[in-house]
Amino acid sequence: MANGERTDTSPAVRETEPAGGSPEVLVEQGFDEDSLYGVRATVAAHVSTVADARTVDTMVLIAHELASNSVRHGGGTGRLRLWLADGLLHCEVSDAGTGLDDPAHAGHTLPAPSLPGGRGLWIARQLSELSIVTSPAGSTITATVPL
Repeated sequence: MANGERTDTSPAVRETEPAGGSPEVLVEQGFDEDSLYGVRATVAAHVSTVADARTVDTMVLIAHELASNSVRHGGGTGRLRLWLADGLLHCEVSDAGTGLDDPAHAGHTLPAPSLPGGRGLWIARQLSELSIVTSPAGSTITATVPL
């Protein structure tokens, strides 16, 4: 890492009592390439406490695809946040990359089988409601699934 910076990859788990629709944060943690397996394991462990097995598998896949994209295209590191609010499970992945060129259309079309990548956002869009906020300073992608 540049300038001796360290990526925080330890989970900071905050659990709060939901009141009037306020979010219940399950996980908030940084990640890098070496901790992608840990992201999957953490998501599985925490989502399994609030959702069925199918939702766990779906959210693990979404979180992995979005986190992998952050590592690959967003500067090598990112931040994952999972929370519950109003009967929905939210997975937010953010990074400090250069942003997406065309967020409104990103991931709407499945790339040709001959292309080596480009399926992460498509997969996330198929499995969730996706929100993308992007700028030259980075991107935040939020995937939402019902419980």
